[in-house]
Amino acid sequence: MIPGVVWGATEAEQELPLPCDEVQPLGRQADRAISIAAPPGLVYAWLCQLRASPYSYDLLDNFGRRSPARRDPDLTELEAGQRFMSAFRLHSFILARHLTLVSGNLCVTYAVRPEGAGTRLLVRLRWRIPRIAFYALAFGDLIMMRKQLLNLKSLAEAEARDGADQ
Repeated sequence: MIPGVVWGATEAEQELPLPCDEVQPLGRQADRAISIAAPPGLVYAWLCQLRASPYSYDLLDNFGRRSPARRDPDLTELEAGQRFMSAFRLHSFILARHLTLVSGNLCVTYAVRPEGAGTRLLVRLRWRIPRIAFYALAFGDLIMMRKQLLNLKSLAEAEARDGADQ
């Protein structure tokens, strides 16, 4: 396995069809996945926050501004073409199921799946770029996206716990 191409995703998850596969069918594929102890609807709502901030390394990805620790409910009102993380546009979505974003030759699907009492978040990137560039970019993306997914996991789980405590 090439470092950076897969993180957390099972072989079965890597074979699941996702919307980005149709948008960028000839693109090279990288998969990431994480389990989150929060309901799928809440995890999806946190994905909508990517409209405002990347939730990765703020110094690099967000011009030094801290990603918000509270959700803005207005960000769940989606329509195709909206900006996400400043570099992406919303290509398609199904509420509480997936967001598919596009930027140049890159297409990304964030898919939310129920997993027991929580959620499995699958992310697939499809790039139409040369193989050597793909491996370098996939490795760099893994560093950034791992941080993003861990941040979203932490925020969704904290909100789920706080809601359960009330």
